[in-house]
Amino acid sequence: MHIQQMIATHPEVKGHTAGRLLRCIEECHDCAAVCTSCADACLAEPMVEQLRQCIRLNLDCADICATAGAIASRRTGSNIEVIRAVIDACGTACRACGEECRKHAGMHEHCRICAESCMRCAEACRDALGDLH
Repeated sequence: MHIQQMIATHPEVKGHTAGRLLRCIEECHDCAAVCTSCADACLAEPMVEQLRQCIRLNLDCADICATAGAIASRRTGSNIEVIRAVIDACGTACRACGEECRKHAGMHEHCRICAESCMRCAEACRDALGDLH
C-alpha cells in the first residue's frame, strides 16, 4: 500500500496513478520475497536434490520480480519499451516458477504458497501491460 502513496505524490504523476501498474509493482515485490523464501525452504528439505529446478526457478523469478518492481516504480522520464519488456519477462518467469512449484505443492506448503504468489504476479503483469502505452 505504501508504494501507491509514494507514487501518487511523485511530481510527474500529479496524483494520476495507473491502478493496474501499481498492483503489478506490489505483486512483484511480494513475489520476489516469497520466491526467495521458498528457495531457502527448498534448500532445507531432505529431498533437496529433487527440488533443484524449483530452487533455480525461485531464484530467477525473485531476481526478475525485484527488477521489474524497481523499474516500474520509476516515474521520472519515460522508458515504456523497457518497462513493457521487463514486465512481460516477469510474467513469463512467474508462470514458469508457479508451474514448477505446483508440482511440489502437495508435499511442501511453501511451494503451494509460492505457486499462488507467482500466479497472482503473472496475472498482475499481464494486466499492467494494458496500462502501458
